[in-house]
Amino acid sequence: MGIQSVISDSNVATNHPTMAEPFGNALVELTKQNDRIVGLSADLAKYTDIHIFRDAFPDHFYNVGMSEQLMMCAASGLAKEGFIPFATTYATFIARRCYDFISQAICEHRSNVKMIGGLPGLQSGYGPSHQATDDLAILGAMPNLTIIDPCDALETQQATAAIAAFDGPVYMRLLRGNRVPVVLDRYHYQFEIGKAKLLRDGGDVLLISCGEMTMRCLDAAEALEKDNIHAAVLHVPTIKPLDKETILAEVRKSGRLVVTAENHTVVGGLGSLVANLLADEQISAVLKKIALPDQYLAAGTLGTLQDRYGVSTNAVAAQLKAFLNE
Repeated sequence: MGIQSVISDSNVATNHPTMAEPFGNALVELTKQNDRIVGLSADLAKYTDIHIFRDAFPDHFYNVGMSEQLMMCAASGLAKEGFIPFATTYATFIARRCYDFISQAICEHRSNVKMIGGLPGLQSGYGPSHQATDDLAILGAMPNLTIIDPCDALETQQATAAIAAFDGPVYMRLLRGNRVPVVLDRYHYQFEIGKAKLLRDGGDVLLISCGEMTMRCLDAAEALEKDNIHAAVLHVPTIKPLDKETILAEVRKSGRLVVTAENHTVVGGLGSLVANLLADEQISAVLKKIALPDQYLAAGTLGTLQDRYGVSTNAVAAQLKAFLNE
């Protein structure tokens, strides 16, 4: 089984409509309007969807080879010359391999670099080397860095446009491939940096979610309606800066269990941020977390792993029932 089949499988198990290569296609359309946009790859253009951009604008594209740290420094240099660089590779390499270079060359100087990380969280069956289960925790400690975790193809397109217009360093988790689900269109959704959005309301449980876990929370909430369980879903696509005001407003509504859900380790991600926020504001709430465990994950087929580690739609629904019955 080759790497292409493993990566493509990350978006296969969905009942939703899909869209192909939303990031790559969005970047092409943006560059038609703004020729300052450039793209960089560390020899992974095909697997981060920036090959679409490369083929459309070969003079705006740079393949630095298997040298991710060099790519970050080159991107910073391009930004200082007035370009808007999009540097793409796997999320594991951005968070783990490039941390010092991002800190010194990009974030310390507020360089206008957009870092796009493929295979965030549990999106690969290849084991720990390709599973960026800790990227939000690692990069969340970086000063001056905005962090985005889109839910679906629509938000990926909208967020790509928003971060291109935003002045400053950004890390965005990437949903990629030929079948990226489209979920948020039915909610008349529009992405805004730093803003959380309540997608559905419910009186029994408040789900605070980010990334593709919002899709699974919405699906689980719909299924739970059959059992007379009414779940609200608050989507938090901007991990940093966190929309504290909206989160606090929803948590303060009485009588609901609060559950965070994320495609990330239970350490240092959205759940930890919400817990810290509630503690800082001295708000008492029953808070549960749906997240990946604090361990290196196994290799295997993606659907099996998502069930095993509790982040599939069925696993989310089962955990919510268990939480409410405690």
